Parts: sequence; structure tokens; C-alpha cells
Amino acid sequence: MPLLMVGFDLDMTLVDSRPGIAATYRALTELTGVHVDADAAVSRLGPPLRTEIARWFPPERVEEGVRVFRELYPAYAITPTVPMPGAFAAIEAVHAGGGRVMLVTSKIGRLAKLHLDHLGLAVDELAGDLFAEEKATALREHGATLYVGDHVADMVAAEAAGVPGVGVATGPCSHEELKSAGAHVVLDDLTEFPAALDRIIRLALEQ
Repeated sequence: MPLLMVGFDLDMTLVDSRPGIAATYRALTELTGVHVDADAAVSRLGPPLRTEIARWFPPERVEEGVRVFRELYPAYAITPTVPMPGAFAAIEAVHAGGGRVMLVTSKIGRLAKLHLDHLGLAVDELAGDLFAEEKATALREHGATLYVGDHVADMVAAEAAGVPGVGVATGPCSHEELKSAGAHVVLDDLTEFPAALDRIIRLALEQ
């Protein structure tokens, strides 16, 4: 049997980063003078930062907004972020089965790693700054068996990589949206993942 390698998304899959990201957006507004509705922004986490910044900043200032947000992020976003229910148990279930865990996220790697280190999430590989089909490259490179995420774009990534997508309805996308996007299994949250892992692996082997 090939080595089990489970990929996870970060925001709203492994961690609830909404309070910290909202605080970062508010600091960004204060520093740049460009209004960002922080509550609206964190209601649609998943796509790359640049996509959200472009909703609020004029085109000629988008790169400035991205740069300043990332500069502010360590001070405002790391401490308030908490693990999603079941995150530690999900990772432990993979390791207990002799597998490895990789994080594949649209967040740039150095900021994602701050979350992993702060919370003590035992991830073996990290690939950042990737979204939707782009994530498939990292999933294939590391031999992922399946990919777990909360966004329809994560299910697109899994399909592009040729592995089952496991949806968790803890982010902006509903059960129905995740299923319609190609999820093989949709869980309410990661607390259901350990019990479902054997079934999910069988799906992967049938791919």
C-alpha cells in the first residue's frame, strides 16, 4: 500500500483565523486610510489575499495593500487564531495510521508556518501561495492520497490532482456546494475525520 499522505487546507479547515485576520484588516484600514469591511472579508476566506484586497483598494494600490497586510499579519493574526474542532485529532489519526500530513494553502508559506508553530500543529510538509488548480501541483508532487478543505476551490484542487476531495462544512461553503464541486465525502467538521478515515482511504484507492 502506498504511503498515506493527507493534504489539508488551513483557514477554516485546520484553524479558525477569522478573529486575527479581521484584526489585521482593521489595522490595515487604520494605517492606509482605505476602508475594508473586516467582517465581510473574513466571511469569504479561501481565495488569495490579493483577491480580497482588490475589492477595497484601487488597482494602483492593490500591491501596497497586500504588502502592508502581510507586514501587519504576524502582530495581529497569530495569537487570536485557534485550532478548528478536531484539527489535532485529525492530524493524529493520519500519523497513527503511518501516514504524513501536508498543508496546502493560499496563504504564503512563512505566515502559514507561524500558525503551525504557534498552535503546535504537527504538519510534515507545507506548500503555500497556491489556490484552486494551483494546489494540485503540490498535491501531486508530494504524492497526496486525498485533500481536505472547506472551500469549493479545494475540491477543484483535489479533482485536478486526481485524488478524492474531502469537504468540511466549517467555512463559507455549504454541504451542497462542496458536494456539487466534486467532494467525495462532506463532513460537518474535522471531529468526524478520524472515524471516516478508513472509508476515505478506500475511496482514494479506488481512484
